Amino acid sequence: MRIRIVDAFTDRPFAGNPAGVLLLDTDAFPDDDRLQDVAKEMNLSETAFAHPLPAGGEADWALRWFTPVTEVDMCGHATLATAHVLHRTGAASGTVRFAARCGILTATLREDGAITLDFPVSSLTPVDVPDGVAEALGAAPLSALDTSDHIGDLLVELADEATVRALRPDVRALAAHSRRGIIATAAAADPAKGYDYVSRCFFPNVGIDEDPVTGSAHTALAPFWSARLGRPELTGLQASARSGLVRTAVSGDRVLLTGGAVTVVDGELLFGP
Repeated sequence: MRIRIVDAFTDRPFAGNPAGVLLLDTDAFPDDDRLQDVAKEMNLSETAFAHPLPAGGEADWALRWFTPVTEVDMCGHATLATAHVLHRTGAASGTVRFAARCGILTATLREDGAITLDFPVSSLTPVDVPDGVAEALGAAPLSALDTSDHIGDLLVELADEATVRALRPDVRALAAHSRRGIIATAAAADPAKGYDYVSRCFFPNVGIDEDPVTGSAHTALAPFWSARLGRPELTGLQASARSGLVRTAVSGDRVLLTGGAVTVVDGELLFGP
């Protein structure tokens, strides 16, 4: 069985967020334990599994995502990576519709080669900064918002870009403060550099100390910064060691997430699901 590793939300290899992608030729998913075994072996933030659905339905492919330790409800970069593989192999063209745990998602190939994902916007509920968050992050948040009905994160705004970049959090301590993890963000120090805000994402509760580039987090970051900056279309830089750009556009209760992808490994899984 073919297995691929695709770097998502980047236009060059060894940047962005790597995702495993397996396109199954069955009409159902294998046992969950088998999918989890493959994701554990890949040891990436997420490995995506997809199988084709019958023609005429509301979606073209069924899609699931696993970290090395658990299945997740939503994953942007592995969805982008899956769409990239489908287009590159000729298994799909134009817009691909995915049936996932979080609903119907679409991925559209653009003329410039980038892919635009259509995801639900995360609701944002202002909350008091929980006790212990500042100590665990190593920085004092200016504000905090809860996204628990959607992606399960606590979004915290920090003083500036330099503070976000300098974070060296105690990720084990962060685990107590949200279902999935913490999104730390701040306005860009210099928007002339091509991005409007920065972020970093720490998800200890799903086995990811720091995620390199997180599409799902931008379903919360996009409406937060669009409201703050007064513009529906923005670009976010996730300032991890690998780094990546996510172009966002908020439209009602949906958000469009656009980025590039590069296949870096194309191999054979000898003990497939």
